Amino acid sequence: MARGAVTGEELPRARVRRRRLFNLAWLVPLAAALIAGALMWDRLRERGPEIAITFADGGGVRAGITPVKYRGVTIGEVSAVSLSEDRKRALVRVRLQRSAASIAREGTTFWIVRPQVGFGSITGLGTVLTGPEIQALPGKGEQRRKEFVGLDNAPVAQEAEGLSLVLRAERPRSIRPNTPVQYRGVDVGVVQKLELGPNSTSADINVLIYKRYAGLVRQGSAFWNTSGINVKGGLLKGIEVDVESLRSIATGGIEFATPSEKSPRVKPGTVFFLHDQPKNEWLSWLPRIPVPPASAE
Repeated sequence: MARGAVTGEELPRARVRRRRLFNLAWLVPLAAALIAGALMWDRLRERGPEIAITFADGGGVRAGITPVKYRGVTIGEVSAVSLSEDRKRALVRVRLQRSAASIAREGTTFWIVRPQVGFGSITGLGTVLTGPEIQALPGKGEQRRKEFVGLDNAPVAQEAEGLSLVLRAERPRSIRPNTPVQYRGVDVGVVQKLELGPNSTSADINVLIYKRYAGLVRQGSAFWNTSGINVKGGLLKGIEVDVESLRSIATGGIEFATPSEKSPRVKPGTVFFLHDQPKNEWLSWLPRIPVPPASAE
């Protein structure tokens, strides 16, 4: 045997290690990727159509944050905010949810809800911390639409059931659409619109008395404007300010009373004169007129 030769028994044996095809360390990022993919797929699956709404003022509306709601339920989200082509309005693009796609139709209205604080009412209080939100009111049209013109204020219930009346006044003062009509301090109706009366010598205020309370208005009922300050005072008694009148400075208000004597109901479109102040006699009227329960409306 040649010098330096190595026999077969002395040859080193190679150690073969099987390489793992899968490392446990990959489980975490893989699971995260699967979850992210599932969430994205679910989000894409729920995406509905994108619509464009123009508003006179888009202040506070932000993409990816401002929701679109109907009856308190989120049905979409603002995807982009910019100026319209003529730079006169704010252009808000909204991505609706798939389940709410049917809202994008003829007649649907949109408006922005912002917090408003007045002497007599606080509206949009829920948006103080969360910011503005867009409210939707579905229309009755059958044709689908992708472009809408937003309202400056919440819409007035033009098609609600009830008794339509006209109140004629020399000056409506702070009365405006959505101003409440009250009976003994309870809201029983709403102002729908204002327009000039015959010969432009007065203002006609179109109001709706809700169906449930329509029977409260009778022949001989008296209406007056509560949008003012009623101050009473004297040297010995001091000054007394009517709080209800002070409250109505900002919100406007109409109140009415009905005579105690039984009188017939009025027809739709009946015209009443709107007085500046009530007479003491009206405040003493106590008619017994049954009001249907809320479930009977």
